[in-house]
Amino acid sequence: MIRVAVVGFGYWGPNLVRNAIANDDLELVVVADIDKDKLSRCNRLYPSVPTSIDIEEVITEKSIDAIIIATPVHTHFNLCKLSLEAGKHVLVEKPFASSSIECLELVTLAEAKNLTIMVDHTFLYSPAVQVIKEKIQSGEIGKLTYFDSTRINLGLFQNDVNVIWDLAPHDLSILFAITQKIPCRVLANGKSHEGEQENIAYMTLQYDDDFIAHFHFSWISPVKVRRTFIGGNQKMIVYDDVEPTEKVKIYDSNYKVLESKEQQKEKLYEYRIGDIHVPKIRNSEPLAAVMRDFSHSIRNRSEPVSNSKIGLNVIKVIEAAQVSIELGGAAVEVDLL
Repeated sequence: MIRVAVVGFGYWGPNLVRNAIANDDLELVVVADIDKDKLSRCNRLYPSVPTSIDIEEVITEKSIDAIIIATPVHTHFNLCKLSLEAGKHVLVEKPFASSSIECLELVTLAEAKNLTIMVDHTFLYSPAVQVIKEKIQSGEIGKLTYFDSTRINLGLFQNDVNVIWDLAPHDLSILFAITQKIPCRVLANGKSHEGEQENIAYMTLQYDDDFIAHFHFSWISPVKVRRTFIGGNQKMIVYDDVEPTEKVKIYDSNYKVLESKEQQKEKLYEYRIGDIHVPKIRNSEPLAAVMRDFSHSIRNRSEPVSNSKIGLNVIKVIEAAQVSIELGGAAVEVDLL
């Protein structure tokens, strides 16, 4: 079995601990956190799992094979680097790190030591997202034309990152995974209210072709919305993650320009309103699949679905969005992998 330690038992840590325990390929040997109250909570929930307040001692423990990190973003780089230098495989909560420079250093270090470093972009393992990816890659949707996503809710306000750093990794990782398209420019606008961090933001990705991606993020919405529209020249997809049963709907609807002798004077459009198909989505926990992919990548020296390339590209786009906000929404060039 792969002996693992979880570092961080805050918001996401308990979910990682639960799924690590449930995975037959992993042996959770210790949970570490500098907060004694959080460790006390861990002891109550999982009395058989040892805990430690000494994170460095846990990471450098020779008997441990892998470290799962769920701590604040500003700590990711140092903890990941320490883990890799100690010869440990790493699964780190999103976002990857605080800058693309840090991410690139971690990727380079992991490659040099032949270790797995994986970012927990959980939505890539969602059955709904996997169905969408299959539909797109099969060609059923046709040539992709747009990706339009809204991720808004009331809270949770973060002290160390703004709303883009908090919410954008979800939608950007989905975008990169299902389209495999690389943007060339980023434009963003955002505002902060009663604080320094932007709590509402709009972001657009431009491409060298006619594809476009747009995002709306907010911590100050009265309602929770998790909805994405994906357009193709054959069909369109609506992905609603808040919907309990019909998360994915495929619309056999579109339009085309009619050929006409009068085309030079006035273009004519034909609209097609077809059936709506709701694919069957299996019921399984994405985080369990994250753990399976992590253990599989370690055992087989293979690249995980949520690989470091996606993690790095997500950070590069977020950095560009931050610069764009500071420039009043100006376009910022990005160079992704």
